[in-house]
Amino acid sequence: MKRKLRVAILCGGKSAEHEISLQSAKNIFEAIDRKKYQVLLIGISKKGQWTLIEASRKGWPKSIPSIKADKSLALAPGRKMGPLVGLSGREAVGRVDAVFPVLHGPFGEDGTVQGLLKLANVPFVGAGVLGSAVGMDKDLMKRLLRDAGIRTARFLVFDCSSFKEIEFEDLQHQLGVPFFVKPANLGSSVGIHKVSDKKQLERALKDAFQYDSKILVEEYIQGREIECSVLGNDHPIASVPGEIITGHEFYSYEAKYLDEKGAVLEIPAELPAGVTKEIQDIAIQSFKTLGCEGMARVDFFLRDNREVIVNEINTIPGFTKISMYPKLWEASGISYTELIDRLIQLALERFKREQKLKTSL
Repeated sequence: MKRKLRVAILCGGKSAEHEISLQSAKNIFEAIDRKKYQVLLIGISKKGQWTLIEASRKGWPKSIPSIKADKSLALAPGRKMGPLVGLSGREAVGRVDAVFPVLHGPFGEDGTVQGLLKLANVPFVGAGVLGSAVGMDKDLMKRLLRDAGIRTARFLVFDCSSFKEIEFEDLQHQLGVPFFVKPANLGSSVGIHKVSDKKQLERALKDAFQYDSKILVEEYIQGREIECSVLGNDHPIASVPGEIITGHEFYSYEAKYLDEKGAVLEIPAELPAGVTKEIQDIAIQSFKTLGCEGMARVDFFLRDNREVIVNEINTIPGFTKISMYPKLWEASGISYTELIDRLIQLALERFKREQKLKTSL
């Protein structure tokens, strides 16, 4: 009998999206094929401590609390019996065949954890170090897309040292009003504000700079919000597109997670066949341009029902059963459980390929 692969779901983390990560992990834990996979749950506290989670379908943590040293885990590269060990020295977690990081935002989606897992020589789901890093940094992401000829919204970039130099009139002249202020490295619409006057700008800047030392000020695009999921390594495929219809001013954190009626997901989106094909093609082109692998969700604006504009890419998109990424694949013929399986197999496929590369002369 073929042994089950041991998969560690990595969740929680230090970002503002800690709680969302746990909800994504819960859904993966419940849906993964138990005939093929043995599941190990590793939680990361908001202070960055790693620990094993004892969880079940009935009892699931809403957050990972601070952990005592003797309960903490560490990654120890080079261990033949498994890279995860207890800091107390008494406990070894054992073999880990693959890691499924479900860490939204900084310290998880930005290449940091991916680099750590690569050093530990462990296969992991999703984009590698480079794809994760540029996918998280909206400034670098938009520059790369722009250089590849992919249409994005006009934007300006500021760091915290230029806080006092940011003038509403200058932004209004360059981008028009309203415009958006957002942290360069964050997701789930945390720290994002729609700005129409000086007072709103001051509040928006203070909030955005709480989450990142670099912010974007971006033009407002009047149009439909369309999303498309991408899956694969060397030969990625795109799902049917879906549309987000929100009653809020924009698809904010509240609309996504707090207001049950904050948004309606139209899957598939009602689009002409030509526009659907264009969105799918640009989603794959964006995925490849940014060096992504495994999975990503590409978010678009559709202006006047004909102009396709890329908003951003998410390399670890929300993964609850009601999240757009898996729902788009379900509408495309890939079930939630099958999607998890495909992502793990893509991780193993990439790892096997990389093991053949020379690392020394």
